[in-house]
Amino acid sequence: MIASKWLTTGPKVREFERLFAEYVGAQHAIAVNSATAAMHLALEAAGIQADDEVIVPTFTFAATAEVVRYFDATPRLVDIDPDTFNIDSTEVERAITPQTKAIIPVHVAGQAADLDPILRLAQEHNLTVIEDAAHALPTTYKERMIGTIGDFTTYSFYATKTLATGEGGMITTNDEEWATRCRIMSLHGISKDAWKRYTSEGSWYYEITAPGFKYNLTDIAAAIGLVQLAKLEAMNERRQEIARRYDEAFGTHPALTIPYRAPYSSHPFHLYVLRLNLDALRIDRNAFIEHLRAFNVGTSVHWIPLHMHPYYQDKYGFKPDDFPVAHQLYHRIISLPIYSAMTDQDVDYVIDAVVHIADTHRV
Repeated sequence: MIASKWLTTGPKVREFERLFAEYVGAQHAIAVNSATAAMHLALEAAGIQADDEVIVPTFTFAATAEVVRYFDATPRLVDIDPDTFNIDSTEVERAITPQTKAIIPVHVAGQAADLDPILRLAQEHNLTVIEDAAHALPTTYKERMIGTIGDFTTYSFYATKTLATGEGGMITTNDEEWATRCRIMSLHGISKDAWKRYTSEGSWYYEITAPGFKYNLTDIAAAIGLVQLAKLEAMNERRQEIARRYDEAFGTHPALTIPYRAPYSSHPFHLYVLRLNLDALRIDRNAFIEHLRAFNVGTSVHWIPLHMHPYYQDKYGFKPDDFPVAHQLYHRIISLPIYSAMTDQDVDYVIDAVVHIADTHRV
């Protein structure tokens, strides 16, 4: 790829977009430098303006709501389903106001949110649906591939994701006008493919049609993405194997609850989120993590709900128990290591550590 002399946006990006669109079954794919950029561009194409409202689950990463604030619009936070951790459509319906313009369902850990009721609400109220699929590759919802269902779907190719380019993201849509707008706005609002200016197909002349952004993906990242895309199914199969091993080890332990599997969704297990049954333990979640750290097992918490962060509390006056499902869940969850390069010995070690700690500290 480096021998091609293309380092920034070039032919590898276009190839990556084409093959990614084919993989998920979308009409259009626009490669960008992050999922944050992807959501920002989708909201811009959808016409979000100051004082609009966008419904966002409180249980998500910072980017999902902060892109709404880029427009001086309001992220209208809602609670989640206690089983899937995904956005609760009943809460979505309650949150809709005349100012609501869009909904961003997040597919937590890779398992699809229940989209049908959300799509019905969107149709009834003329709302745009922008799926945050940062975790959801590959994921199906009722046998349809995520990437083809909402108005926009946005992906992350960050270093930890199921397809990783280091940094990167993708937007998919079946709407040609929206795709064109996202592509133009991803590179300074230039009216045509800027990289063609340096080829025999292009011209030095270009026009700025809107104040766009610097969100383009590089050919270096796209070349990595093409290799990862070719390996995606094999990597997914390995994560499935690891998840099954974890399920078998933890499924009957009284202090542990394994991830729920929604009947309408596949699960790529970008994350394996274990719930601690705190009533059955003499230690809390934070102490459990510290014990795992002592065993040299790296873990994380996905996520601290947005309404519990200082910015959202200061800006909107949220209190921790305003969204009780997310608040209570947060204190119980641990994301265990799960990635395709894990060996069977790695998996055994994690299982042994978790079970040892749970057994040692059971009530």
